[in-house]
Amino acid sequence: MKEMCDRIRRSRLTAGLSQSQLAQETGVRRSAVAQWEREGGTCPSVTHLAQIAIVTQVHFEWLATGRGPGRPQDGNDLPIPEITPAERVPHEAEILCLLRKMTPRKRKVARAIIEMLED
Repeated sequence: MKEMCDRIRRSRLTAGLSQSQLAQETGVRRSAVAQWEREGGTCPSVTHLAQIAIVTQVHFEWLATGRGPGRPQDGNDLPIPEITPAERVPHEAEILCLLRKMTPRKRKVARAIIEMLED
């Protein structure tokens, strides 16, 4: 798909979400989602784009650029937990995007580091 607006719309529809539901999940108004999906409309911020990728379970790079596979195709992708916007922490979307790009070995190291910091 050539245009980001089309990829956002396709991701939302494939995830079975309405514009209102995606807006609620990303913390914006429905009109913002409508703008993102309209040809010539506004583009979402990187933070919102990352949230869209997480909520609709697509790869961030594909959503942002159209390159690469749209959806996870192998067992290396981490499952995305169901959480409400109120439960999200700052930079969570960006951290998840970084984890998705890591090799399984690097994910294991990252998890060990996070577990050490948790104590």
